[in-house]
Amino acid sequence: MRPFVYSRVRSLDEAVRAAGEPGAVVLAGGTTLVDLMRLEVMRPRHLVDIGGLGELRAFDTGGPVLRFGALANMADVAEDPVLARDHPALTESLRQAASQQLRNVATLGGNILQRTRCAYFRDGVSPCNKRSPGTGCAALTGVNREHAVLGATDACIAVYPGDWGVALAAFDTEVELVSAHGRRTLPFEHLHRAHGDRPDLETVLRPGEIVTAITVRATPAGRRSVYLKVRDRASYAFAVASAAVALEMAGATVVGARVAVGGVATRPWRSREAEAELTGRPLTEETARSAGRAAFAHARALSGNTAKLRLGPRTVAEAVMLASRKGQDL
Repeated sequence: MRPFVYSRVRSLDEAVRAAGEPGAVVLAGGTTLVDLMRLEVMRPRHLVDIGGLGELRAFDTGGPVLRFGALANMADVAEDPVLARDHPALTESLRQAASQQLRNVATLGGNILQRTRCAYFRDGVSPCNKRSPGTGCAALTGVNREHAVLGATDACIAVYPGDWGVALAAFDTEVELVSAHGRRTLPFEHLHRAHGDRPDLETVLRPGEIVTAITVRATPAGRRSVYLKVRDRASYAFAVASAAVALEMAGATVVGARVAVGGVATRPWRSREAEAELTGRPLTEETARSAGRAAFAHARALSGNTAKLRLGPRTVAEAVMLASRKGQDL
């Protein structure tokens, strides 16, 4: 690990000033950043620790807009009974996202900004356009079983590793940001960039900009929601494929649907194609399978991840059916 300056700020104004300095990186729970610093994949000159800003820890799940402070930790939010009742997909994505020890310290804001688990990105030596732009992508011809089939380009096929972000993508979610230039609110769907030819630019955050809160518009479809995660082992592991589904139904007919997929894409990936297949149709197993196929209609596999072209659609279809059954008591 390289030498760096560490400062623990006492106010949001102080955090904004410090984060705007050249070479500064914001530290929240540290479960991703510290790991990457140890690997020397990230080499910040100045760590700005915002962990003491209590005003960013609060969350409220009872109103028409759910509000989560960026420093609310995953464990606390995952145990909130109102969220579990009204938007179970959000709860389930948190509970399946990491070990209990990590959830006790990891923050919601840091979680949505976590970086890929691609081994070539993390080894510090392989060609990797995400880590060292212009060097190439070793995963294209290397071991790529866990890599993306949606959003991948010839520059990068690294998969977004999060669960919470995938669930957020299935709802009307916004992110509140602050910097030396003021405050702004951004649709969550626009936070993460498409890879394009600059996969090192992962988000649209401006230099020195800090996530302060995540808001989700409450919806009746939230109660008929599910987060389904398929992984190599039942204990803590990253998704090979996942799906967040929320349904609004009139009798047996779907009148509104939200679908997002994870473990298969370069960023939290909302599938409007799958939503269109469901909306206005009676919900049957064939309808669910059709939605799954639609979600992956434009997927592109490589040598090692062709299984995701079969697993992904099945995961979506199963999540749709699970969501519909959750709503039987409504």
